[in-house]
Amino acid sequence: MKLKESITIEEILGKKFKVRTVQPLDYGEAALTHYLHNSETPESTFYKEEALNEVKRFLENKESDKVGLEAAENALQGLLFDFQDEVPFKAPLDPKFKFIDLFAGIGGFRLALQSLGGKCVFTSEWDEQAKRTYRANFGEIPFGDITKEETKSYIPDDFDILCAGFPCQAFSIAGKRGGFEDTRGTLFFDVAEIIRRKRPKAFFLENVKGLRNHDRGKTLATILNVLREDLGYYVPDPQIINAKDFGVPQNRERIFIVGFRSGLGINDFEYPEPIEEVVAFEDVKEKEPVSVKYYLSTQYLKTLQEHKQRHESKGNGFGFEIIPDDGTANAVVCGGMGRERNLVYDDRLEDFTPITHIKGEVNRKGIRKMTPREWARLQGFPDEFIIPVADASAYKQFGNSVAVPAIKATAEEIIKKLDFE
Repeated sequence: MKLKESITIEEILGKKFKVRTVQPLDYGEAALTHYLHNSETPESTFYKEEALNEVKRFLENKESDKVGLEAAENALQGLLFDFQDEVPFKAPLDPKFKFIDLFAGIGGFRLALQSLGGKCVFTSEWDEQAKRTYRANFGEIPFGDITKEETKSYIPDDFDILCAGFPCQAFSIAGKRGGFEDTRGTLFFDVAEIIRRKRPKAFFLENVKGLRNHDRGKTLATILNVLREDLGYYVPDPQIINAKDFGVPQNRERIFIVGFRSGLGINDFEYPEPIEEVVAFEDVKEKEPVSVKYYLSTQYLKTLQEHKQRHESKGNGFGFEIIPDDGTANAVVCGGMGRERNLVYDDRLEDFTPITHIKGEVNRKGIRKMTPREWARLQGFPDEFIIPVADASAYKQFGNSVAVPAIKATAEEIIKKLDFE
């Protein structure tokens, strides 16, 4: 069958990557974009069959006729020939190492490791809006639910580093036996299972600070026992790393866990030392006046003040907080409290006419929420990073992400040990 005209990747995926509702095991878009990014590497074999199927499905829908594999192959080759990534963060042409990005979110790990010369050969993330942001910045659509065996089947062999900011689920039986069985039913088990099967040279895991003391330390002890005893990796004691020690004005503590495969001769590791650079919120504050929509209404501000006063009367420290320009932000996290504990003063607003439905009027004290771009900067994302989603999704995505500079500093130490030069 001869096609009437060539096709583009945007035609297949949608002009602006309109997130579609898919069946849980629809891997076409992910496989196609992964194939295009890895067409010259051995990893392409993991993606080509499904990439061809995706092109074939598109052509049949477009032509209203059956399309053979030869026509699909020609079209796929045409996509490779014309594939010009206009994304801001391209993979290195001559990578020093390869890594995979699990529970990828919007790509904080990928930003850090790509900047160090690494090539991401597999990505997984279940949230559809996060996938949209990931695709806008890296030109690749993550695979979905990593707990599915079919998703795991797309993970290539022989990558060097596994990265995962895995969610912390309750370990209902953690510590009873302290081994691999204790992690079943949790998302950590899926990470451990991939490490067991693929045996990467190293892994780099990130989680909330509270993991260290969860269930009186039994949860972390179980995780370390799995990594050290069951999987046979050298795992130094995990460390709490604060984002503010690595060039961003955000007090964000997270636990980092790294490990190296036995047989590599690596039996020591030092986490990075804090840098001497001192930064404050004013270093990431918007340079131009922001929309009135970010300013609190008088009624909302009154509610926050009353809420804080109630807790203060009980001796609690809960409530909103206003970050001074020379101060350090609290951790940006999902939910309203993440924004309420990171309010700022900004007296540059001139037009107080509301553009959203609010109770009362816009406050005249200059108190506003931080913008999504300010949250991005607090997490170390450069201004070139595209935010293609609505504010509500953007706050969630940056709140769920990693602090890129802290990840990069730690990854540098891992790479030194693996000696990829």
